[in-house]
Amino acid sequence: MRLRFRPVETSFYDHFTAAAQHLAVGAGLLAEMLTEGADRESVAQRMRDAEHAADETTHTIVKQVNSTFVTPFDREDIYALASGLDDVMDMMDEAVDMVLLYEPKVLPAALLDQVELLQQCADLTATVMPGLRSMASLDEYWIEINRLENAGDRNHRRIMAHLFSGEFKAMEVLKLKDIAEALEGSIDAFEKVANTIEQIAVKES
Repeated sequence: MRLRFRPVETSFYDHFTAAAQHLAVGAGLLAEMLTEGADRESVAQRMRDAEHAADETTHTIVKQVNSTFVTPFDREDIYALASGLDDVMDMMDEAVDMVLLYEPKVLPAALLDQVELLQQCADLTATVMPGLRSMASLDEYWIEINRLENAGDRNHRRIMAHLFSGEFKAMEVLKLKDIAEALEGSIDAFEKVANTIEQIAVKES
């Protein structure tokens, strides 16, 4: 009797691309949230909608990997990548929610610089994700994400120094520190996604 194997399910690539595009939307909303005069209630609601859409994509990936016989790469790597992308969205959603709830009086310019780095990470991840199909030229991606994460670390230290300079009241320091840490966590989460993709590429090569 001839054994029949189902073909590799390639729609995973489309789902990962969609997940990365959700992150680009989320980073854009985060930037809008920190814009002077923004309708923060509206932005926060749109961010919740974007986070829900991202969750749905993650659930689709997990459900599909549990029901697929032949996956395009190792199952544990699929889980890790899906989880990593979801973590980024959760962190950005947390930052938006903090801005809404804490109502900071002043947003230091360095916070906006941090969000700009986040947007670069998100756009780069969304652009490169379709490349998982061929695993070609991905090294430039994780090298650049690492550079952006290092820039985010340096910027975070400057933010902390500014917050504790005595310019801000104690309550504002606490608010802004939480927001800054959520932004840094988001950038760190992007680096974890890049590290996962690097591991996948090394295995598949």
